[in-house]
Amino acid sequence: MASTAKFPSTTQQDRQSFFAGGMAIVLAIAFVKLVFHCYFNNRYGYFRDEFDYMSCGDHLAWGYVDQPPLIPFLIHICRAVLGDSLRSIRFIPALATSFLVVQAAMIARELGGRKFALLLSAVTIVIAPQYLSNSSLLGTNCLEPNLWMGCAYFVILAIKRSDPRYWLWFGVVAGIGLEEKYSIALFGFGIVVGLLLTEQRRVFLNQWIWLGGLAAFLVFLPNFLWNVHYDWPFLQLMHAIRAEGRNVVLPAGAYFFQQTLLVHPLTAPIWITGLLAFFFSEHLKPYRVLGWSYLVGYGVFFALHGKNYYLAPIYPMLLAAGSVTIENAIERRSLTSPRITWMKPAIVVVLLAAGAHLAPVVVPVLSPEHFVAYMKTLPFKLPVMEHGHARATLPQWYADQFGWQEIVDETAVAWNRLSPGERSDCGIFAQDYGQAGAIDFLGRRYGLPRALSGHQTFFLWGPRGYSGNCLIVLDDEKERLEQLFEHVGYVGTSASNPYALEQEIPVFICKDAKFGTLAQLWPRVKKWR
Repeated sequence: MASTAKFPSTTQQDRQSFFAGGMAIVLAIAFVKLVFHCYFNNRYGYFRDEFDYMSCGDHLAWGYVDQPPLIPFLIHICRAVLGDSLRSIRFIPALATSFLVVQAAMIARELGGRKFALLLSAVTIVIAPQYLSNSSLLGTNCLEPNLWMGCAYFVILAIKRSDPRYWLWFGVVAGIGLEEKYSIALFGFGIVVGLLLTEQRRVFLNQWIWLGGLAAFLVFLPNFLWNVHYDWPFLQLMHAIRAEGRNVVLPAGAYFFQQTLLVHPLTAPIWITGLLAFFFSEHLKPYRVLGWSYLVGYGVFFALHGKNYYLAPIYPMLLAAGSVTIENAIERRSLTSPRITWMKPAIVVVLLAAGAHLAPVVVPVLSPEHFVAYMKTLPFKLPVMEHGHARATLPQWYADQFGWQEIVDETAVAWNRLSPGERSDCGIFAQDYGQAGAIDFLGRRYGLPRALSGHQTFFLWGPRGYSGNCLIVLDDEKERLEQLFEHVGYVGTSASNPYALEQEIPVFICKDAKFGTLAQLWPRVKKWR
């Protein structure tokens, strides 16, 4: 009797090997992480920068002063599909960092890792405070690690499979990364330096890496042309911030320590092992280019006094490499000491416990009152990245989720004092994109018009046709306003919020401009920093 058994197809075999190699548990971890963030992502309020991204998303363009166009475009689509709730606008970051868990495991697998290496790399991503933070707030940081690691993945494939065509995909991902955040250019520069310093330099004789570079430029071209048209506003912004001395400059030791905090202190031995393995392990030396890219990125960001989290997107590949190296070491040792295998579950349990302990630092699982008490139990002070953040009760990433409703409420009081005739030509002028974006978003329920501001991209949107003879002005001094207007009336101050970074913001109604038209005044309100 003829057999009816069927052999699985190649596609079925690939699918089976994918799950059999440990990826099933990685996917389960990523899904649990997604559910975790979707549950906790509405505990506090909207974050300052989230207002900016939503306002930019309402004015789709190929660029903005402080960012490329990808995040505003994505949040525009996301709001149209999912709505405006906190969970909705933070779904993209929750999904992106959950996928980062899978990406790290995929990199570990391509580096020769087996089940434990995949599990360990996934766990290190899950507990890393920076990636937990990325999951909890909409921002350019949330997609940045995915794009950097997408580039790293294609570097590994190009080397491992001796197939230079993967450099074309590297270029495509790098181009998309430039449309998300410009700092990926430094990662690309580090890769180029790494190629030149290793035997992989021969790839420059191949057309595919040049085609990859061309692809990156073509994807980035619309934003490049936008920057040219507006005289490189992002570079102007960086110059203004540096001239103001706004950022905290860290000495070498503190900078390195804060790098360990970003991805959790207990994972430092893992990513440092991975970095060393790229240089000294026979198994991973072919990928030494990735080790050089880290050293270049670290050196440049430190020399330029970049914020501590600027290098955070690079760590998943180091954690993956370290996980593979540790797995190999344990398994070699187990050949002579079988009991050593207890280390595998022990490492995972310790990391998960330590990660749970630090999770409240960046995920709002605690009420503000309980978080203040929790901070006192930590063995270190939470990092302060800008001098202006030091005065807040909560760390800046939490403090900037409070106080906005109070500002909008007081602005609405001023709006309601105007007659219908006055409202038709009365703009609301805010001092920064946080205040302006909050009015744009939260002020809709009061019937407030979109805000004006000279801050960053709001400046490019101009006075929007307002004459300037009637303005509601936030957060200014009456004496200064009286130099610009014939009549300045104090309305009130926004209610104090003990947890807010911005609080007790004064609101004024200003009438009868002395400066001519608002369009004439507009060049003077520009504020890039």
